[in-house]
Amino acid sequence: MTSYTRIGGGPGKIVVNCRILQSQLTGIGRYLTDILNCDAGPYQQVMPKQVRAGIGGHVWEQFVLPFRVGRAVLWSPSNTGPLLVRRQVVTIHDVTTLDHPEWMGRKFAAWYGFLLPKLVLRASHVIVVSEFTKQRLLAKTLIKADKITVIYNGVDAKFHPRDADEVAVAVKAVGVPVKKYLLTVGSLEPRKNLKRLLAAWEQAQLELPDDIWLVVAGAKGKAQVFGDTTGAETLPPRVHLAGRVDDRLLPALYAGAAGFAYVSLYEGFGLPPVEAMASGVPVLVSDGTVFPEIIGDSGLLVDPMDVDSIATGIVRLLTDEKLAADLAQRGLERAKLYTWQRAASETLAALRRCEIETQ
Repeated sequence: MTSYTRIGGGPGKIVVNCRILQSQLTGIGRYLTDILNCDAGPYQQVMPKQVRAGIGGHVWEQFVLPFRVGRAVLWSPSNTGPLLVRRQVVTIHDVTTLDHPEWMGRKFAAWYGFLLPKLVLRASHVIVVSEFTKQRLLAKTLIKADKITVIYNGVDAKFHPRDADEVAVAVKAVGVPVKKYLLTVGSLEPRKNLKRLLAAWEQAQLELPDDIWLVVAGAKGKAQVFGDTTGAETLPPRVHLAGRVDDRLLPALYAGAAGFAYVSLYEGFGLPPVEAMASGVPVLVSDGTVFPEIIGDSGLLVDPMDVDSIATGIVRLLTDEKLAADLAQRGLERAKLYTWQRAASETLAALRRCEIETQ
């Protein structure tokens, strides 16, 4: 990763705001690294010379980064960017801070509630990761539709069906106590709806064999971003909290699952269910926000606000072998639509259009 330098705006050069890569790698951080890994050709990656967390990072982004960009096009890929730079393309992954600020820490929600509506108006163009996010952005800001391009995320090629030996190694390393498990993956934050998933799991167990567990893989969301509660204060029986799973183990952990549950209340794209589908695993997802768009008829959709609906879906997914096999096959085909190479190509095309239109 290069440290920042002053960019003269030579032909074809695009500056990438890589501040997000200085924090713990999240879904947005992975989005950026996967795009850059597919096409590193015209990009100049810039970030602070020293790690700047919190307000220090925002100050660098707003008041230092603009003077490092020069005349080049700036790509800000992580829901944020400098207001002083107009020749800029911003990627907006979701508008949770505008739709549900109550899920966020007070200062975090206030800052992004101020920044995001102004940023999308000042930037030359905006990339969003789903039609759902586009519509929410149109509803919550004054941006015009012709200024927005929808570019779907991709799924890493490492997510694919695995053999039994690979699965066994991952299951043992993660400490899963059984061979058959329902998996969920994601940071433990309010919008992930873990509290209702756990309640549904407790209810569903009455109709499931004793040797099936729920495995929860993920890390606790930062308190300053998501507040203090995780919604996971008490655990029902047969639940294994795996914490953050090593990226080397995660693909096999996916592939070994009997099913995958993701009943999030709000997502801009929702990558974990797509990773599960690419791994050959049948998925159960929420019936609202982005999931009907991304998952289509390749998953079992349930009401994320209704514990009974989630519980019924879990039982069907884990006991109806014909349904599970059908969903697994549909999911494998659906997941092929989402590749990082396609996302990278479309992103570069959007950046080139901005370059031409703002000369």
